Amino acid sequence: MFCIRWVLFFICFLGLSSLKAQDNLTGFLQPQVAINYDVSNTYSHNFSLAHRGYFIKNGDSGYEARQIDLVHFSKFSLSDNQSLAFGVQYRFRNIFEDESDEIRLTQQFNFSKRPFVVRLGHRFRTEQRITKALTVHRFRYRFAVDFPLKGEVLNIGEPYFIGTFENLLSVAKSNSPEYDTRISGQVGWQLQEGLKLQTGIEYRMEDYASDFPQNVFFVLTSLQLSL
Repeated sequence: MFCIRWVLFFICFLGLSSLKAQDNLTGFLQPQVAINYDVSNTYSHNFSLAHRGYFIKNGDSGYEARQIDLVHFSKFSLSDNQSLAFGVQYRFRNIFEDESDEIRLTQQFNFSKRPFVVRLGHRFRTEQRITKALTVHRFRYRFAVDFPLKGEVLNIGEPYFIGTFENLLSVAKSNSPEYDTRISGQVGWQLQEGLKLQTGIEYRMEDYASDFPQNVFFVLTSLQLSL
């Protein structure tokens, strides 16, 4: 419980700080549906569909659709706590804004360990974001922690907590490097066997090394089905 209070306090602190610069504040709602399918003991698929829309834009409140993301990942388990994954994503932007659609390729290595009840996860990703204008290469590291909020084992109907901290580096030809930081906290429920619901918030400080860093908030909701 101490970890949850710390994460939520830190996010709220960042949020109050960002309100001092309304022009740099953006808020998004992002609901998502994901399906996980095990092909074998060592190979699985993940499909997800997410929608993102503004509820704060340039300091003004009001809802406005921004994009739809269609994502597929293929994951290969190397051991009980290590895996490789390769993903492809198509981002539909042009139907909502005067922006190019995007194809994203992802390569990922993940490993985790569980001291006692808490599980600690480390994720390394490289990405290629391809649009008509340019290709952006991103390098990402994420640290995650999750644990049940009741007892030592997650049972049906019980809640759990997930917290993450991530750093990103984006580089592209003729552009200056961009550095981002993200922190999130979510509470989830094991609704039934193979079905989870998660909701929470995420704060992003984008391009924080520049003269005009952007403060971005997400309200996240995710329904996850494992077949």
